[in-house]
Parts: sequence; C-alpha cells; structure tokens
Amino acid sequence: MEAKKLSTVLIFLVPQILDLVMNTYCVNDEKATELLYSSELYKMLEEEETKLWHLSAHALFEMFREEQETGKITFPEEA
Repeated sequence: MEAKKLSTVLIFLVPQILDLVMNTYCVNDEKATELLYSSELYKMLEEEETKLWHLSAHALFEMFREEQETGKITFPEEA
C-alpha cells in the first residue's frame, strides 16, 4: 500500500479511535490525541508493513487500552 492510501485509511480510523479514547477515559479531544499519538501503537499503525491499518478501530482501541494499562501490546492473530 502506498503512503497516500495509508494516510487515507488513517484519516478514517484515527477519529474513531479518538472517540473511543475520549469516551472510555473521560478526556477531551486534545488529551485523547496526545495519548494516542504518543503511544507505541500509533507509531506502529503509521508503518504500512505492520498491517495494523486493516484492523477495526475497536480492535486498535483495545490494543491501545492494553498498552496504556500494562505497557504491552498483544497483536490479534489476524494482524
């Protein structure tokens, strides 16, 4: 997947993940953005070769939540 297509996918995924972060952690959009963009998960999501972009926003959020709570990320079998 070329970079342009990946960024298009992220344009749709990121707001959905941010909504889940805001609702789950009761934070505003600025804090949710800061949390997501500083996560290891987001760094991996930006790398096309990880193939994380094909997961649902909910699956990615669950991985984000695990990273926030344990410092680890478990990859689903389909990743």
